[in-house]
Amino acid sequence: MYETRFRVRYAETDQMGVVYHSNFVIWFEVGRVEMLRQMGFTYSEMEKQDGTHIAVVDMRCRYKVPARYDDMVTIRTRLVNVRDSLLHFGYEVVRDEDGIMLAEGETVHLVVDSEFKRIPLPQKYLASFLKAAGKN
Repeated sequence: MYETRFRVRYAETDQMGVVYHSNFVIWFEVGRVEMLRQMGFTYSEMEKQDGTHIAVVDMRCRYKVPARYDDMVTIRTRLVNVRDSLLHFGYEVVRDEDGIMLAEGETVHLVVDSEFKRIPLPQKYLASFLKAAGKN
């Protein structure tokens, strides 16, 4: 489980004073990108050095409790499953003040090249992903 913390910005809230639902998708991306960084490489390195992209093909989010402006939140990101050219991430968004889970979700990604053709995950990343998923 990899964690990323940040404070909810006013611009992320809607007229009801709660975080607008689509921001959770952005937060999942923040958690995922920071997870890769904590694993020792960046998504931009995957793109630039290896022409490898991880395209979102499925996304789910279950909202539990509203997040509000100025809340400190933690995104917990984990790898649920790793296959040759498929990555499955899981997320929990938790309010730091009381530990309440605000939302949980998952994304599934297909590994593709710059022409959006399915490719296997390069070996130099596969070992790290397998280890993060507990399959090493």
